[in-house]
Amino acid sequence: MNMKKILIYDTTLRDGSQGENVSFSVEDKLRVTTKLDELGIDYIEGGWPGSNGKDIAFFRRAQELKLKHARLAAFGSTRHPRHSIAHDRNTQALVEANTPVVTIFGKTWDLHVKVALGISLEENLKLIRESVEYLKSQGKEVIYDAEHFFDGFKADREYALATLRAAEEAGADTIVLCDTNGGTLTSDLRESFRISTGHVKVPLGIHTHNDGEMAVANAIAAIQEGAVHVQGTINGYGERTGNANLCSVIPNIELKLGLRSIGKEKLKHLTEVSHYVSELANLIPRHDLPFVGKSAFAHKGGIHVSAVMKETAAYEHIDPTLVGNERRVLVSELSGKSNVLYKAEELGLAFDKSSPHAKVVVEKLKEMEHDGYQFEGAEGSFQILFDRLLHNFPEFFELDGFRVITQKRGSDESSSEAVIKLRVDGKEEHTAAEGVGPVSALDRALRKSLVTFFPCIRDIRLTDYKVRVLNAKDATDARVRVLIETSDGHDTWGTVGVSENIIEASWKALVDSITFKLKKEYGYRRHETKTHTPK
Repeated sequence: MNMKKILIYDTTLRDGSQGENVSFSVEDKLRVTTKLDELGIDYIEGGWPGSNGKDIAFFRRAQELKLKHARLAAFGSTRHPRHSIAHDRNTQALVEANTPVVTIFGKTWDLHVKVALGISLEENLKLIRESVEYLKSQGKEVIYDAEHFFDGFKADREYALATLRAAEEAGADTIVLCDTNGGTLTSDLRESFRISTGHVKVPLGIHTHNDGEMAVANAIAAIQEGAVHVQGTINGYGERTGNANLCSVIPNIELKLGLRSIGKEKLKHLTEVSHYVSELANLIPRHDLPFVGKSAFAHKGGIHVSAVMKETAAYEHIDPTLVGNERRVLVSELSGKSNVLYKAEELGLAFDKSSPHAKVVVEKLKEMEHDGYQFEGAEGSFQILFDRLLHNFPEFFELDGFRVITQKRGSDESSSEAVIKLRVDGKEEHTAAEGVGPVSALDRALRKSLVTFFPCIRDIRLTDYKVRVLNAKDATDARVRVLIETSDGHDTWGTVGVSENIIEASWKALVDSITFKLKKEYGYRRHETKTHTPK
């Protein structure tokens, strides 16, 4: 079946990098370029060589990349009104970038021509023609971005269309209609795009911003009206509120419109690429992103989970594996028996589905969540709770007590010491350890106490520690939730503790963290020997 192909143009490295808190080094940009090429993106806009040295350096090093699919594009504007093409630094920088594709934007809105450029409408048309013609003469594929097209169309339709014809007559390969301010309603965009298709024969594309929360919807609407080229960014990064999110646009093209973009096989890597770009942009991945977010296929309400267990389509618009994501079932105060059954099965926990103990687990979970516990990021604690309630889970060690002292003298940095007394199989262990803070000292003392009995804990380390104040109005008496992430180099798990005392909350999470590792290594059996050997 020969489906219509929609060309994907990624501008994460240029428009996306203009978003607040988004920053890519030259090395980052090279790595992202390679990743986008592997994903099957058709065009990768690397930056604006006429605006900064970093982009010049990127284009110089990008010549060494062995791209298998994507065509690299340099971005810039039409020539400056007071400069000839030959002496326009921006235009010459575009040529010197040595990319097969050049994308330039020009003024479409008469307001910008008269106020921003301060020239006549006819002079602006001349800028468009000369800039496109020159770049074509240099052997470039030229994509013309009609900046502020939809605002310009609304203000002066005939002039906006005249700018498109000027670009077409000069030889532009593709003309992209841009909703630069991001405020166009989808119905208005559809009408403007439909009318435009009758005035030029060159292929049309779409570039939308998200100021009205409609960037993706507007991009899809334009494709339905005939656009064969769509621009956007990974995760929707970009100026102000961002650009059309390609992680939503692409699966909608492939799975909802029934058209081709990167292909079904490449689509399975979309979530991976989303997280990869987030990491290099030094931003935490948004869990609530459609398709690729951690919460995109997460189910919390008991009724929802019950239905999904019978038929996934009941509460999922697509199979999450199609975009490389996964289904998740959360346990909370909104949980029902279905959540517990699903979660137990997902985690490989032995559980009789007809057992009356299911109700016990649900009620205990609701009680603990009411007290401030949250298990969505603490599946290690959930497994331990589950085992304790249903399997009379034996504790690997018993606490007799601990003491934590923090000391500060004058202007010196403070220091902390923790002392722990605990018992393993009746044998008492009394240990002290220092740390940079009270939780650090407690963590070290606990491990030091147990390592003789359980050598496997040498392998584990804390990879994340978060504290959340639950009732801030109570000030220093507020209850806190501590979430710990632990890794043994192979697996990673989260545990949680809640208390009005941050040390106590941390202790609970630390104990669950180590207990989870011991359960994984030694199972449920209580051992009588001093040194425990894994099964």
